[in-house]
Parts: sequence; structure tokens; C-alpha cells
Amino acid sequence: MSAVIAAVAGVVGLAIGSFVGVIVDRLPRKESIMSPSSHCVACSSPIRAYDNIPVVSYLVLCGRCRVCRARIPPRDALLELGTGALFVLLAWRTPSVWALPAYCVLGASLVAISAIDVEHMRIPSILVYATALLGAPLLVIASAGTHRWSPLLSAVIGGAAAFVAFFALFEAVPKGMGFGDVRLAGLCGAYLGWIGYRVVIVGFLLSFILAGVPALVLLAMRKVERRTQIPFGPFLAAGTMIAVLFGPPIVHAWATF
Repeated sequence: MSAVIAAVAGVVGLAIGSFVGVIVDRLPRKESIMSPSSHCVACSSPIRAYDNIPVVSYLVLCGRCRVCRARIPPRDALLELGTGALFVLLAWRTPSVWALPAYCVLGASLVAISAIDVEHMRIPSILVYATALLGAPLLVIASAGTHRWSPLLSAVIGGAAAFVAFFALFEAVPKGMGFGDVRLAGLCGAYLGWIGYRVVIVGFLLSFILAGVPALVLLAMRKVERRTQIPFGPFLAAGTMIAVLFGPPIVHAWATF
């Protein structure tokens, strides 16, 4: 049964990944993500259903538009593949199938947020708010399905604590991070809090470690300067998802070390 759930989650993830690509492409330009339908950016030709199969269509068309042969950004296929793989991992590692929809919503959102932050150095607030609005009822359903209501309180406390902590960092070092990182921290803290308080700590520690190591390497190689801005959103997203997938074992290993 777990293999079937993982397979279904992977297929759904590929489809959602296609929509994530639309969000990443249109949201920074303040365009509607619902209309017009998928089309070639170069010639505006609508993309037919048989040319809109995640990953497969990109490979069949060799990464080019069927009509004008313009190059399709490989980013689109990578977003589809990455989201699909993430959904499979979530299906494999999420302890309860009741919680899977909520964390799939988080995973897809973090993929989109990371891609936008890398390209545009900002985190759209509407994407954070939408994830919170979608995720909140799904976490309530997860608690109802597992008959565990205390995680909801932990989610509220985890989200609030993360928001306050990052807001303090934002005020102390205003050029060190954007307010979008503060909002995202609150969102991630809530999702991690539903799993457990210690998982919140693991997630944010991993985020700073993942951000710090590459920064130190780039500084040592003189590829960047101390004042060079590096998007923190992708590292916060990565730390959060690692904690969602492997947080409890990490906490257990940490406690017994």
C-alpha cells in the first residue's frame, strides 16, 4: 500500500510541478496564474494537452516548442521532476497518510518559493499566505484523522516563535535578510511545529548550516564579498524539508548522542 501511495504521490507531484512552473514564471511578473492557458513564450502558440505531459513532453520535443522550435527553459522540467520526487519522499517518510496532503502543499510551495528567490531575490508574500491558508485546514484534518490535537497547538507556537525570532534578526541586521524570509520562517515553523518542537530547532539549524557552508566556501574562493546578498529562502526551504522527512530520527540520534 505504501508503494501505491508513493507512486500516486509521484504522479500527482509531476502534475503539480507543471503548475509550479507556471507560478515561477508568471507570479514575479504579476501575471495571472490561471489564464491564459499554457503557451509558448516565444510565439504565443497554445500548448496542446499531448505536449503538456510533465517531463515526458520536454524529452519528446527535445526541449523545444513544437511550432516555432524556440528553446523551452530546462527549469520547467526540473521543477516538475523535483516536485514529483519530493512528493514520493514525503509519501515514504510522512508517518501518517492523513498528514501527507498538508506537507505536499508545503513542499510544492517551497519549490516555487526557492526558484523565485534564486531568480528574483524575493519571496512573494501571496505565495506564503496561500500556503498557510491551504495548509491550516489540512493540518486540522491530519489531527482529526490521527486523533492527535496537541500538534495543532505546537504548530501555532512553532510558527509564532519562528516568526518572532526571524523578526528580531531582521530588525538587528536589516540588510541580512528580507521580510519575506521572516514570513517564510513563520510558515515553516508552523509546519515543523506540528511534527514536534525539537523538529523546529532541527529545521532551522539545518537551514543556517546549509546557508553558511556555501557562503564560507564562496568567500574563501573570493567569488563573493561579505556584503554580497545571497537568497536565504532556498536554504530555509531545504532545511525545513529535510527536517520534515528526517527530523524525528535526527532528534532521536541527537538525544542519545
